[in-house]
Amino acid sequence: MEELHKYLNQISPISDKTFSFLAEIFIEKELRKFDYFCKVGTVATKIAFLQHGIVRSFYTNREGKEFNKNFFVAPSIIGAYTSLITGIPNNLAQQTLTNCKIWEADYNKIKQLYDTCPDLERLARIRAEYYFVEKEIREVNLVMLEAKEYYKVFQKQYPTLEQQVPQYHISSFLGITPTQLSRIRAES
Repeated sequence: MEELHKYLNQISPISDKTFSFLAEIFIEKELRKFDYFCKVGTVATKIAFLQHGIVRSFYTNREGKEFNKNFFVAPSIIGAYTSLITGIPNNLAQQTLTNCKIWEADYNKIKQLYDTCPDLERLARIRAEYYFVEKEIREVNLVMLEAKEYYKVFQKQYPTLEQQVPQYHISSFLGITPTQLSRIRAES
C-alpha cells in the first residue's frame, strides 16, 4: 500500500487523510500470467494500481488478429477508462503478460471521494491529462515516424520490455510484422 501512496504523490500530492480513505477502498490481489483485468464486452467497474508486473491493452479484429494498443509496466494505473467513464461495454481487453500484484478498487467509490477530497480529484485530472498527451504522441508517432524511428522511441519509453515480452507483442504495438521488427533489430 505504501508504493501506491508514493506513486500517487508523484503525480500530485494527496493528504494523509485522503489516502486513508483510499486505503479503505483498495484491495490487494495477485493476477497470474495471461489473466484478464478487463474483458471485451463487459462494463468496467474497477481500476487498479499495478504494483508489480506487465499488462497489455489490446483489441481483436473480426479475423481474430490482436493489436496491442498499450503496455502498462509497474508502477502504473490500469483500467478500462472509456468503459468506466461512459458506462458502455469495453472494447479493449487488458491482459497480464507476467504475474502481477495489483491493488484494485471500485471506480465509483473513488469518484464519490472527489467532493470531499479535492486533492484526489486534482490527481485524477492530472492523470487524465497525462493519458491524453500520451495517446496523442503515440498516434502521431504511428503516422509520422518510420518503423525504425518508432522502434527507438519504444526502446526509450519501455527500456526493459523487450527482455520480458515476446517479440510479436512488440511488433503489434509498433504496427509492424515480427519479420520487420527482426530486420530493424538486426540493423541496429
